[in-house]
Amino acid sequence: MSLDRTEIDRIARLARLALSPQEADSYAQELSGILALVERMNAADTAALEPLAHPLELKARLRPDAVTEPDGRDRFQAIAPAVADGLYLVPKVVD
Repeated sequence: MSLDRTEIDRIARLARLALSPQEADSYAQELSGILALVERMNAADTAALEPLAHPLELKARLRPDAVTEPDGRDRFQAIAPAVADGLYLVPKVVD
């Protein structure tokens, strides 16, 4: 698909862009090239291909699910300004 100058002017007007004639011609060539690439990609037969979540077949390295730090909740709540039933109390900021 090839874009001409009138289509570029229309797109620029819709996007509220002010383009010089040289810029419009340059954008017409660049956008036409992009649309040609998209057409070539759409023409590729992908019926036999499975979708991939990632282009490389990698396995996620998982760390063991083990406790690495001691529970310091009681120590932290002992120095908190206000605590009730194990929860931190904060001032109301929204009515």
